[in-house]
Amino acid sequence: MKFVLLGAKGQVGWELQRALAPLGELHAWDRELGDLSKPEALAQRVQMLAPQAIVNAAAYTAVDKAESEPELARRVNAESPARLAVVAQTLGIPLVQFSTDYVFDGSGDQPRDERAPTGPLSVYGATKLAGEDAIRASGCVHLILRTSWVYAARGGNFAKTMLRLGAERDQLRVVNDQFGAPTGAELLADCCTHALRQLLAEPSASGTYHLAAAGVTNWVAYAALVLQHAAAHGQTLRCTQPEGIPSSAYPTPARRPLNSRLDCRRFESTFGLRLPHWEQGVRRMLDEVLA
Repeated sequence: MKFVLLGAKGQVGWELQRALAPLGELHAWDRELGDLSKPEALAQRVQMLAPQAIVNAAAYTAVDKAESEPELARRVNAESPARLAVVAQTLGIPLVQFSTDYVFDGSGDQPRDERAPTGPLSVYGATKLAGEDAIRASGCVHLILRTSWVYAARGGNFAKTMLRLGAERDQLRVVNDQFGAPTGAELLADCCTHALRQLLAEPSASGTYHLAAAGVTNWVAYAALVLQHAAAHGQTLRCTQPEGIPSSAYPTPARRPLNSRLDCRRFESTFGLRLPHWEQGVRRMLDEVLA
């Protein structure tokens, strides 16, 4: 069985290279072969390969920059997934697409399930939603996996930034009114692979799912856990207790949703998995980073 993975060098893509490898022949493409800014050429290349599944872990994820590059964000996040969906439908194969909590408006304080109304606040969120809609409209067998607050030991992430700033500064101010669940790239890759394996055997599992770690936190509490865990493991830090501030005190070009809570019960029920608490993955990642 042959698979193509797009975005193979990104945080999730890197972990998917490991997780997908036992399923069959894996063609792991990064931008050199799988350039999502060129939708037609990408679709032709994938169709020529004729894989048994497409896994798209690539995206335009520069949330603030997307506000000034909406056309590029749309090509990558909407037009390329749309073209890949046509290829998947033509070949009769499944397409896996990663999406985001940014398709919602972030109102309220309850977790959203897959039936909740969407309402993106940013170009990034709007283009990711457009990609979702095109995949669903194509009729191809698919997994659209919405997640939140992705991190990995490889590459940059919020935790590493907090460790650096905590060593440099006596005081840190971090947003305290945005709520969600930090979700590890390892967890996403393993769950995605399990779900794809089931989808190949049971195409009726096709659909949109929420996939994030269990529990909920905000950015300042997340930062505090990171700094205190590091201090307990012998790291020299000048600040271990950041100060919480509202989002309004830290303006950005793109609006962020305040409520990024995702109800993942449909994913757990369909694929027979239990999603672990977010602290478990973060502490494991920190142990790796601090080793």
